[in-house]
Amino acid sequence: MIYAIGDLHFDHSKQKPMDVFGENWINHKEKIVDHWRSCVYDDDLVLVPGDISWALKLDEAVPDLKLIDSLPGHKLFIKGNHDYWWESISRLTSLDLESITFIRNNSYLYENIGIGGTRGWMSRDSDGFDEGDEKIYKRELLRLDASLSSIDDGVSRKIAMLHYPPFDGKLRPNDFVDVLVKHKVDMCIYGHLHAEGLRYAVEGIINGVDFKLVSSDFLDFKLKIIEGDWNEDNSDKII
Repeated sequence: MIYAIGDLHFDHSKQKPMDVFGENWINHKEKIVDHWRSCVYDDDLVLVPGDISWALKLDEAVPDLKLIDSLPGHKLFIKGNHDYWWESISRLTSLDLESITFIRNNSYLYENIGIGGTRGWMSRDSDGFDEGDEKIYKRELLRLDASLSSIDDGVSRKIAMLHYPPFDGKLRPNDFVDVLVKHKVDMCIYGHLHAEGLRYAVEGIINGVDFKLVSSDFLDFKLKIIEGDWNEDNSDKII
């Protein structure tokens, strides 16, 4: 079974209360953890497309990462715009987390399903988009291409993870969607949107790709099944 939930915004230091986005964010970490433990099994996979911890430095993020590591299932992470603690892959893997894989220019194979991704960036028509943003935008396109290129052509399905929505301000597909189509991606999950920003949610099949928004408040802080079969043992799981 593959689940997804983005924008955990965990904060071990308790310095960044998320209820500024609404009362539904009160005790949001406890809501996520409780639901996670109630439905995920050790052989399941959980995709987490960014904004994982509010920590500014890697050592400050360790308590949040260890909490997630202790939860059932294997987890795939990509970087979000608030993951300032994210360092080189070598530094991240040196933490020896048992159940977390960090995705950056690489991919992951789960039951013949290839999964890749990158952070992405704001759309070019965003307010204040400047030359610096253009460099990041192009670099993220290259990283997405590299990640998806690393997936073997023999997989049964391809899933891409992005943090930023791959759409412009008018909800039209942007260049990141072109890369997804190029690599024949079946599904793309993304996050980043909260509160009033949820009005910019785009879901459904576009250009052959099934898009799903999985930011935690959009999912009512419950993990979403994005791949797997229903049976009596998981009939209580959200989809």
